[in-house]
Amino acid sequence: MSVRVILLSTTKLKKTYRLGRVDVPVLRSLDLRVAQGEWVAVLGKSGSGKSTLLHLLGGLDRPDRNGGTILFRDEEVTGVGARRLNRYRNRDVGFVFQFYHLLPELTVLENTLIGAMVRGRLSTDRKRRAHELLELFELNDRLKHRPRELSGGERQRVAIARSLINDPPLLLADEPTGNLDQQTGESILDVLSDLHARGQTIVMVTHDEAVATRADRSVHLADGRIA
Repeated sequence: MSVRVILLSTTKLKKTYRLGRVDVPVLRSLDLRVAQGEWVAVLGKSGSGKSTLLHLLGGLDRPDRNGGTILFRDEEVTGVGARRLNRYRNRDVGFVFQFYHLLPELTVLENTLIGAMVRGRLSTDRKRRAHELLELFELNDRLKHRPRELSGGERQRVAIARSLINDPPLLLADEPTGNLDQQTGESILDVLSDLHARGQTIVMVTHDEAVATRADRSVHLADGRIA
């Protein structure tokens, strides 16, 4: 029996926000394990802390002081400096958001290459990778189009291509179908399923039970913990 390698884990993760004079705990001692190559769906009601969890996992936010740990490949992410955290966000993690966050003045190809541009001068390898991804997602005839010229599903496919430009081991998806009609949403889930079949590790948050069925397993977030 093979042992699955844990790619990402949290231990006693806590996050509290300050609203005026009141402390509002969002995550309360949350434990989560994600194996390499696994697709995990995080379910929960609006306000349950799903997006907060994803932001912490991706290094977009930090836990409370003494608020637990996040390990990626057995290395701690929570207490590292800004330079190491930026490297983690750029090379180890890909982000897909509900509202795409494409830059309107850039073309499809340029939007896809943004993550590679952050690393410095664009290499031939990254340019080739961008073309491969856009062909994989059936966007090779849209390379010079701008986001306003695309459908919602095409924009999300560009956003997924952008998230994969540096071949990150981990893909974090925040309600990736939440801004799409059902048919288009299913096509995006097909894209994620294909990536997963190729070995991509995915953590996806959603409020939709039907969307979560595409994942290997689902966990439910309630009262700041995995229920």
